Amino acid sequence: MSQKKTEVYAPIDIESVSFRYGQQNVLENISMKIEKGSFLGLVGPNGSGKSTLIKIILGLLKPQNGKVRLFGERIEKFQQWDKIGFVSQKANSFNSGFPATVFEVVSMGLFGKIGLFRFLNKHHKRKVVEAITSVGMEKYIHQNIGQLSGGQQQRVFIARALVSDPELLILDEPTVGVDVQSVQQFYTMLKKLNQEKDMTLLLITHDMGAMTDYVTDVACLNKTLHFHGNSNEFVSNPDLSSIYGHDVHMITHNHGGH
Repeated sequence: MSQKKTEVYAPIDIESVSFRYGQQNVLENISMKIEKGSFLGLVGPNGSGKSTLIKIILGLLKPQNGKVRLFGERIEKFQQWDKIGFVSQKANSFNSGFPATVFEVVSMGLFGKIGLFRFLNKHHKRKVVEAITSVGMEKYIHQNIGQLSGGQQQRVFIARALVSDPELLILDEPTVGVDVQSVQQFYTMLKKLNQEKDMTLLLITHDMGAMTDYVTDVACLNKTLHFHGNSNEFVSNPDLSSIYGHDVHMITHNHGGH
């Protein structure tokens, strides 16, 4: 018998998507495919529709027009949500007095798989430790999350998203509120996840320096899709300022550090 070839579907395939709130057009005829293993930076000025597009990808909003496929399946029928990890902006409303350790917070990422009131077995506990180690937070595993810096907390939230072994990780401006010296380490960690685990990453960011140093591809959104392609092409694009409506300066994060 001949073996059936497994088709590799793009984790995200958006086709002619438009969305409006009331009479206000937010997204107009967006089509793009995010291929497996890519590290895409989604950029655009405030109000450009980036967060709306992410909500559509996560199934939280339904577009008026167009189709979204996740791993080859129409989003209306998609069930395998554990394939997708999501890290929101570090909520400034996060309660620093929340009585949970790093281990406990990361283990919450397994509840979707094992159920809310199931006990963690040895395998689950090992997965939690592996996720914490992968973001370099193993030294803090028993520490209360409220005692950590903003950058450390974001690493813990990424570990929580990673613990269920997602194939796609979506991050919504994850460096907001993170101290400057942690930002470079943070992006380096994401690049490592992308390269070593072949994980597909979608990063919403205002940080134009990340475009030059870390991501492989860039999509520039301002209601319509103005650019989607290689990050080097984006950096050298002479029309950046016209897309943003003001001057844009590229700043690199690499300053000869590690």
